[in-house]
Amino acid sequence: VYSLKMDNKEVLSDGEALAVCKILLESRAFAKPEMNRIIDKIIHSCLPKRSFSKVMALIANEKFYYIEPKHKKQVIGRIRNIGHAIQEHLLLDVEYERQEKSVVKRRLKPVGILFSEYYFYLAAFIADGGKKVKKEKQDNLLPTIYRIDRIKAMDILKEHFSVPYQDRFQEGEFRKRVQFMYDGPLQKVKLEYTGPSVEAVLDRLPTAEIVEAKKGKYIVSAEVFGLGIELWIRSQGSMIKVLEPKELADKIKADLKRELARYEEQA
Repeated sequence: VYSLKMDNKEVLSDGEALAVCKILLESRAFAKPEMNRIIDKIIHSCLPKRSFSKVMALIANEKFYYIEPKHKKQVIGRIRNIGHAIQEHLLLDVEYERQEKSVVKRRLKPVGILFSEYYFYLAAFIADGGKKVKKEKQDNLLPTIYRIDRIKAMDILKEHFSVPYQDRFQEGEFRKRVQFMYDGPLQKVKLEYTGPSVEAVLDRLPTAEIVEAKKGKYIVSAEVFGLGIELWIRSQGSMIKVLEPKELADKIKADLKRELARYEEQA
């Protein structure tokens, strides 16, 4: 007989599908209806029928008890529209709700979509020349970060903006340098790490390099974007000491001293 055997390279293995579903559920990136829809599509579209029940059983409990983000907003449609605007270099008019609940209007040049710590973000340059931006620092080399679920209204304009190839925004390079999606300057930091595993630092800061290693003490240098690096450094307690820049080291020391004084007063 002649037998035709398919390679099935486009079909996920049981392990691949299970791993993807686990990562999605742990990310808590989507409202529950969106998450259920994505998980079901992965299982029914990417697995052979004999594997449906096996994989579904392994994620059933997590799927049932899945906790969606507090904003409860479905973002996939908005992500698709922003992606179209980025690809076609189209300006966006947005109404954006800030952390303190005030709403501002912006005309933006969208350049990238990022995900971090439960939320999707839009990276964009402000296109209104800064006239509406009071008391806000702008850096022509770095975009501003907007949480996509906080965009109250969005209009994709027919007006294009130009992006020279050599100046194009690269999500991969930007992502290596950003922590917690906080705005702030691009800076080089030097840290002293004395914790149990320096790999945790290297994984958290993809641009990090070990400058010196001696007797359980590591000197690590990294390039980072934004003020979120301060939050991460504080979360490491005494395992990390800031060596450079001096301004950051002094700021963290002063903040720690104030926190200790406040704790002693309460005690």
